[in-house]
Amino acid sequence: MKSTLLAALLTTAALPALAVTQGEVVETYAAIAEAKYADSLATAQALQTAVDALIAAPSAEALDAAKAAWLAARVPYQQTEVYRFGNAIVDDWEGRVNAWPLDEGLIDYVDPSYGQSEENALSTLNVVATPKFTIAGTEVDATEITPALIKDTLQEADGIEANVASGYHAIEFMLWGQDLNGTKPGAGARPYTDYRQDEGCTGGNCDRRAAYLKAATDLLVADLEEMAANWAVAGAARVAVTEDPAKGVQAILTGMGSLSYGEQAGERMKLGLMLNDPEEEHDCFSDNTHNSHFYDGLGIQNVYLGRYARPDGSVISGPSLSELVADKDGALDMQLKAELEGSVAALAALKAAADGGFAYDQMLEAGNKEGEALIMGAVTALVTQTASIERAVTVLGLTPTGFEGSDSLDNPSAVFQ
Repeated sequence: MKSTLLAALLTTAALPALAVTQGEVVETYAAIAEAKYADSLATAQALQTAVDALIAAPSAEALDAAKAAWLAARVPYQQTEVYRFGNAIVDDWEGRVNAWPLDEGLIDYVDPSYGQSEENALSTLNVVATPKFTIAGTEVDATEITPALIKDTLQEADGIEANVASGYHAIEFMLWGQDLNGTKPGAGARPYTDYRQDEGCTGGNCDRRAAYLKAATDLLVADLEEMAANWAVAGAARVAVTEDPAKGVQAILTGMGSLSYGEQAGERMKLGLMLNDPEEEHDCFSDNTHNSHFYDGLGIQNVYLGRYARPDGSVISGPSLSELVADKDGALDMQLKAELEGSVAALAALKAAADGGFAYDQMLEAGNKEGEALIMGAVTALVTQTASIERAVTVLGLTPTGFEGSDSLDNPSAVFQ
């Protein structure tokens, strides 16, 4: 009896571990999405509370608290960006919450040197100071600034993408104001008195400025509530990615490759370096771009590994794309994991330099070799891992669909035309 039991145990031990399935991998991917958007919502609600406190009792401390809440809200949200490109529901929605760059003069006062854009007649409209105006021949009554006004009338007004009126970056501008330091250190320096409701008001129209900040923050929370629901059990985004596991895996790889290559390495990093233009920073008002870049890169890595560390310290994990690739080509999996680790390390080096006082603005300055090396180190790492992501598509027997590109990478001469 004992020998029979021992033989059975030995036979069981010799069996290979069951390979993960595509269905299990996309379930992990969806569970991580649910957690990331829930965390994005929770931190946006904390921002909402801080904004309400600032409006109720403006002070330097209240403004600093609202800024800190905005910065904290960016950490989980940036890690969701890897869900773009492969998920239509996210793509159709994303512009409402994270569009950039923006012609901030649409919203509030700007420095006179800002000037009127030749391409955008609304670039200096200043809705905060203008209760009634005309867009594309239609008169708009903005006496009351509401989430609906921002969403339905101002966002991409007159069909111009630079008319960003909602989302994180509109709120960022309302908290920090313009960064007028160019490629020198320093973020925007909006005074808290821009929100005082008495004779101490600066910038004029403090009541309407507070109304805009409140409406934009409330709208951000509502938009995140929508996306969090989309990834909850039975939510539309979750169903779309899990009902056909092969298409779900394709979505994961498309999001990873497009964010790695065209979006982050190209549009967000190399383009700004080529133009030496701090206006091309992703978080340009707050000088938080180094963190946005880092958490984008981390988000790419954590969907591949099937693991996400939440702000509260808990971890969501499960069967991963890494395991799926390893089952087909162990060497490719090892290479891609190493490359992802390399890109996160390069972005961490950039982040550490900025946290240490070498601002991303300064890195963009023409002739700044140290800054160029930091940025290009990350760009190169992101481009390198994209090639392995493309190989993973082939190894898994999926149909190559192509990743997002960028002239800065694919046709640099076109950037200056």
